[in-house]
Order: sequence, then structure tokens, then C-alpha cells
Amino acid sequence: MFWRQKLALITLIIVFCLNWATPALADWTHPLSFSNAQLTKRDFSGQSLQAAEFSNANMELTNFAGADLRGAVMSASTMTQANLHKADLSNALVDQVNLTGADLSDANLTEALLLRAVFTNVDIKGADFSDAILDKAQIKELCAKASGVNSQTGVETRDSLGCQ
Repeated sequence: MFWRQKLALITLIIVFCLNWATPALADWTHPLSFSNAQLTKRDFSGQSLQAAEFSNANMELTNFAGADLRGAVMSASTMTQANLHKADLSNALVDQVNLTGADLSDANLTEALLLRAVFTNVDIKGADFSDAILDKAQIKELCAKASGVNSQTGVETRDSLGCQ
């Protein structure tokens, strides 16, 4: 009898562990990879691109309006004049990215890594930079043009940057 109870307990533990781990395994998908790609003028608007890889890609004039880019990797890419209006870039790696002339209006950049990104002539009206990682020079540059409130988070752009 003792061995049956022990076997039943071990079986129960194994079933519990498998059921606990199964959803994580079932939901796992390999992220899309566009590394080193030529994506000029492509339309990714409204698409779900969570954790997608765009490092070293050319995304000049590319449309990401309303796209879900949470956790995406865009390191060392060119995104000049890209449309990122209302895009969700929370937790994204946007370091060393040239965003010259990009539309970041109403974008969610919370907790994004943005070190050494170029923000020349960008539209950041309503963008949320809460807890994003930026250097002091970037913050100073962005605060000079910061305005508006993010429609999804309700956070003022100036507050999210810590502007004085």
C-alpha cells in the first residue's frame, strides 16, 4: 500500500509539473528575424512583431504605425523617416538606431533601451519614454521638443522624460 501511495504522489507531481510547464512551451514561437535585411518602404503597420529581430536592417521610410514591437531588437539599424505612430516599442532594444525624421508620435517606448539612438527632427508628440534608458544628451534634446500625452498610457511626454 505504501508503494502505491508513493507512486501516486510521484505521478501527481509529474502531472502537475508537466501541466505547469506545458502552456509556456505551447506558446513559444521563434521570433521573426529581419537582421541585415533591406526593408525600405515596407508596410508592417498594425502587425504583431513581438521580439522580432531587426538588427542592422535598413528600414528607411518603413511603416510600423500601430505595430506591436514589444521586446523587438532593432540595434544598429537605419529607421530614417520611419512611421512609428502609436507603435508599442516597450522593452525594445533601439540602441544605435538612426531615427532621423521618424514619427514617434503617441508611441510607447517604456523601458526601451535607446542609448546612442539619433533623434534628429523626430516627432515625439505624445510619446511615452517612462523608464526608458537614454543618456543625458538625448534627454536634453528630446525635452526641447517634448509635448502631448500618450493616448494609451495617459503619461505626458515631458513627465516620461523627466524634463525640468
